[in-house]
Amino acid sequence: QVQLVESGGDLVQPGGSLRLSCAASGIIFSYYTMGWYRQAPGEERKLVAHMTSGGRANYADSVKGRFTISRDNAKNTVYLQMNSLQPEDTAVYYCYANNVKQYWGRGTQVTVSA
Repeated sequence: QVQLVESGGDLVQPGGSLRLSCAASGIIFSYYTMGWYRQAPGEERKLVAHMTSGGRANYADSVKGRFTISRDNAKNTVYLQMNSLQPEDTAVYYCYANNVKQYWGRGTQVTVSA
């Protein structure tokens, strides 16, 4: 059974930082592209960042220079370091794993507000 479990979401003030984690089980983690999407109320789910099995990262323009994705294949975990958070970053953040099949976590809420 494949499980992706996100953690690290929280309420943070504008300009603050958070680090999201996603622990995967049931897959050969190192074979998968791992990444993060987010969905704000009333909007579509959108790509934030992903990292290929080879370690190449790709970011949405809106988060470039502020967010950093990383992965630890030994721990089957992918991270999203989020700096300089703004209210428009408020969303539910979903972890996903993609190879032949795609799997999703249940999401973690990030709220950026004063």
